[in-house]
Amino acid sequence: MYSSGFRKNMKKTLITTGIIIVAAMLVLYVFNRLTTKDDRSVLLAEVNRGPFEISVSATGELLAENSIDIMGPAFSQGRDVRSTSVKITDLIPEGTEVKKGDYVALLDKTELDNALKDAQERVDEMEEEMQMLLLDTSMTMNNIRDQIANQIHNVEEAEITLKNSKYEPPTTQREAEINVEQAKRVLEQLYRSYELRMAQTNRNVQIREMWLSRMKRRVSDYQEVLDAFTITAPADGMVIYYKTRMGTKRKAGMNVNAVDRIIATLPDLSSMLSKVYISEVEISKIRVGLPAVITVDAFPDKSYTGTITSIANIGETLPNSDTKVFEVMIKLDGSDLNLRPSMTTNNKIIINTFEDVIFIPTECVHTGSDSIPVVYTKSGLRQKVTLGQANDKFIIIRDGLEPGTPIYIEIPEGHHSFRDAV
Repeated sequence: MYSSGFRKNMKKTLITTGIIIVAAMLVLYVFNRLTTKDDRSVLLAEVNRGPFEISVSATGELLAENSIDIMGPAFSQGRDVRSTSVKITDLIPEGTEVKKGDYVALLDKTELDNALKDAQERVDEMEEEMQMLLLDTSMTMNNIRDQIANQIHNVEEAEITLKNSKYEPPTTQREAEINVEQAKRVLEQLYRSYELRMAQTNRNVQIREMWLSRMKRRVSDYQEVLDAFTITAPADGMVIYYKTRMGTKRKAGMNVNAVDRIIATLPDLSSMLSKVYISEVEISKIRVGLPAVITVDAFPDKSYTGTITSIANIGETLPNSDTKVFEVMIKLDGSDLNLRPSMTTNNKIIINTFEDVIFIPTECVHTGSDSIPVVYTKSGLRQKVTLGQANDKFIIIRDGLEPGTPIYIEIPEGHHSFRDAV
């Protein structure tokens, strides 16, 4: 009894298992058929007819067409200031709205403060040296003047002695004459010494006064420049950090120098540009005056129109890239005060448009060993086509296809059996 029941249960289990396996295989078969059908439909495209656009797309960033630069102090321009680079110690946050005269930034005064202190000490030393020179000169000149006065008396005494010697022997008279001549020569020497010493003194004073004046001017220049180390806004506007040639924003902790003194800018937000870089492969398609459509990442639901206003004549290599690119400027039409400099833009430059042409996906076009372009139709034809212009996804067919024709995207299996179209 037990053995017979066991066999019946086993038989029943096997039948159930078989049914499940058959059902699973049936489901798998149907699924494979549907999948194969979908895959086949994916491999086909349809010849389209209608408007066609050729464009070049590139990302970029916004910048104001016009702006006022917020400058650091002018180290040169006739100033005797020995400084070529100064650190920005403080800078207000980017995007801050300011009024004319408002505080913007502060530069590090340490180096120039020390230089000003040294210059002022040198001025004090030179003024003291000048006083000593004038004092020594005064004493020396007084001595020479006293000697001249005494010698004048000596000359007068010698002349009196000569006058009184006319009754003396000739020898005595001659001796008196010699004494007068000697006294006059000494007097002449004292006069020349006085004049020479006076000329030397005047020259020394002039030189010292020149250096003292120059040093005083340096002190004044240092004070003037240091006063300009507190940077204020030259006009009303929104502060935007300045971008260096390396593409980095100038912030607190970075340096400004005599050649590149821009600290920040106050852009005119009523007229904006989109700066893009176009590869050297596509730059030949771009020309001034072409229209463009611009979208901004910050406002994805809005789009703007614009026109190319300038194209760089010389290519450049951007950081972290080996590809040569050319800078292209697109001016946005109208104004939108919500737009801000440095916002990321997506730019579609429209090269050409066609109102009514036949076009297909670029992947549908194939070439054989004869380099003649062909497409494979669903009807089993190998159709030669004449190609026109293309964009990044589609290509114009000038001859060989009719709109609505199903064609293969990839070369189909068994393509060798396809007939050449007449």
